[in-house]
Amino acid sequence: MTDAFSRDLLGTIPSLRAFARSLGAPPDRADDLVQETLIKAWANQKSFVAGTNLKTWLFTILRNTAYSDYRKRWREVEDSEGSYAAGLVTQPNQIPHLDMADFRTALASVPEEQREALILVGACGFSYEEAAQICDCAVGTIKSRVNRARRGLAARLGFEEAPHEDRDPPRASAASSR
Repeated sequence: MTDAFSRDLLGTIPSLRAFARSLGAPPDRADDLVQETLIKAWANQKSFVAGTNLKTWLFTILRNTAYSDYRKRWREVEDSEGSYAAGLVTQPNQIPHLDMADFRTALASVPEEQREALILVGACGFSYEEAAQICDCAVGTIKSRVNRARRGLAARLGFEEAPHEDRDPPRASAASSR
């Protein structure tokens, strides 16, 4: 069966190519469809019933392959430069989890009074005055603790402290202003 099957298979190539072109495939894609059809037919030659119409069987394979390919390509977005794909990239789930673990470790290493002030002001949303009342200390003490806690966290997490443009410039000493 293999010799006759091979001969008959090769004899249908011009008709398969014409049919692929009639389905709207450009010449190079038509050749690809014919090749895919021949590969599928060769792989499944045992399922072909001898005595039936080989050409009809091959045309059916080609048609189904073309339609499957068309459905697949219809869902695809052409993105030759990769700009669309770059926008779809998401970070793996473990990265935020690891970042949070690093943050927790760094926060635990901050002295307790500073950590408490930072959590009250930064996480709980209390004002400096409210945090000072809760901690039973001066407002300036809370501000200092929060500032030291933020700097400590930034250093432990490997962030450089951003320049503070809104800070007051250093004051000149009384002796130098005379």
